[in-house]
Amino acid sequence: MNHWIIVPVVLPAIMGAFTLLALRHDLVLARIFSVAATVALLAVAAALLIATSSAPPEVYRLGNWPAPFGIVLVLDRLSALMVTLTALLALVVQLYAIGTGWDGKGRHFHALWQFQLMGVCGAFLTGDAFNLFVFFEVLLIASYGLMIHGGGRARLKAGVQYVAYNLVGSTLFLFALATIYSVTGTLNMADLAAKLPQLPEGDFALIRVAGVMLLMVFAIKGALVPLQFWLPATYAQAPGPVSALFAVMTKVGAYAVIRCYTLFFSPALPATGEMFADLLWIGALMTLALGGIGVLGARSLGGLAAMAAVTSMGTLFLAVSQFSAVGLSAALYYALHSTLAAAALFLITDMVGRRRGDVLLTAQGPIAQQGLIATLFMAAAIAMAGMPPLSGFLGKLMVLDATRGPQIALGWSFVLGSSFLVILGFARAGSTLFWKSHETGGTPAPQASEPLAITAIGLLLAGLVALTVLAGPISDWMADTAAALLDPSAYIAANTLGKR
Repeated sequence: MNHWIIVPVVLPAIMGAFTLLALRHDLVLARIFSVAATVALLAVAAALLIATSSAPPEVYRLGNWPAPFGIVLVLDRLSALMVTLTALLALVVQLYAIGTGWDGKGRHFHALWQFQLMGVCGAFLTGDAFNLFVFFEVLLIASYGLMIHGGGRARLKAGVQYVAYNLVGSTLFLFALATIYSVTGTLNMADLAAKLPQLPEGDFALIRVAGVMLLMVFAIKGALVPLQFWLPATYAQAPGPVSALFAVMTKVGAYAVIRCYTLFFSPALPATGEMFADLLWIGALMTLALGGIGVLGARSLGGLAAMAAVTSMGTLFLAVSQFSAVGLSAALYYALHSTLAAAALFLITDMVGRRRGDVLLTAQGPIAQQGLIATLFMAAAIAMAGMPPLSGFLGKLMVLDATRGPQIALGWSFVLGSSFLVILGFARAGSTLFWKSHETGGTPAPQASEPLAITAIGLLLAGLVALTVLAGPISDWMADTAAALLDPSAYIAANTLGKR
């Protein structure tokens, strides 16, 4: 048994507790230990990613109890990919937080950061639906603490709204799990994949209800319309580094949909058929439309970034809803792109806000390092809008290619239409913030150069360039991952091997 599988969960848990108990009064030591832990997490995640690229899924049974009685973690290509993405994003954004001093505005920033990583990594690695709920709650608690970091009335109000929506999701999650368990007697994902196709017809209605409730939960996490209301205010009001880390949290919802609805609620399931795919398709189209309109009508740079993140989730879920090899491959590639692009945009938004005092889309005087920041904003805007030459353009081409059959005209119309609205919204924001500032005159207020923060944003944009340059091998790797998801026999076999 590969004990390294549990490290992405245990390492941040131990470091979070250690930082909270021993280092909360020493910011320098907290930074050193927290960054070292995140670097170690990235190294372990990268090693697991390399290992699973040429090996079948591997199961880690806590206490050596087999499914469905024990708690299991499952390492496969998808989970390893998402853990690596989380660790990479966390390290870069953590450097930005240190470079700007955001982490010094509260004693528990680094402890909460590590607990957040524990929850996210645990959600990606768990092979049990109930423990997916547990890790959802862990990341919810930590994210609420990070959300209100630094204080402020608006931030607290948005945080309460964020918690309220997610508690509704948690309640639905428990109802769904209780319904599934009452019918099948298990919550192990691989076990469910084996038992659900064998259910008698009399249980079909209950399973359909449970599947819809579960989809609603993941739609809340993934900001899918009409359950996206929490995201714009939360992301716009959260501290910049926190919003950037939250870029991967919506991917937890997308990951859960991919995992559950290819493994045990697949379109081939007699009880449900393609019902969930159809619901996802409709929700994705609505998300694209609302996100594009929201970007065009945004009154602040934070609101624009948040609605751009909503639009990106619509594009991602549109590809997922195909439940085909080409669709899932496009979704995974676009997930990497949109996470890095959204994180960069949120960090740039924070940088503009700290220099101007607000992020309203109004013409004001020039800011320090305006040329550099405007260039970074332009690069991030090109990426988020899906314009060439960056990876967003390639990602949207893949999504369009995956949208086939009778839905092609409608799907292409929404993707291209929302992209056009996003381009207009970013063009308006950029001209207002940077071009028109020269008309107002004035001298930029003095501001520290913050080289570490600039480097962090540069690393995220460099990641987008790497996704573009290496699009061929990366898309090939994603295609193999998608094929494994659509044929989960190896995943199921790994969970049942050695079953008592």
